[in-house]
Amino acid sequence: MVYEFAKYPDETLVVFSDIRKKENGEEYIHITFERPTEKGFDTVIFELPSYEIVEKDGNYTEEEIQEFKETVEKGAHLFFKYAREGGIKFA
Repeated sequence: MVYEFAKYPDETLVVFSDIRKKENGEEYIHITFERPTEKGFDTVIFELPSYEIVEKDGNYTEEEIQEFKETVEKGAHLFFKYAREGGIKFA
């Protein structure tokens, strides 16, 4: 399951996964930044808690990717909180 977090003016959609477990029992989630293009999507996927990029495809600039990384770092605790709660609840 994935949950919407934000949408940027350039149509980049930010979503996060539910909590998953690796074979060793470690919990992780994926944070995906995805923007539609004429040929598909620009995509960058980060994994928490490692903060590593696990997938990168398309034409995001290094500046954009750095901005995404900062978003992931600053919001890591919230991504885990909302993943545990089944997404963000809007009134």
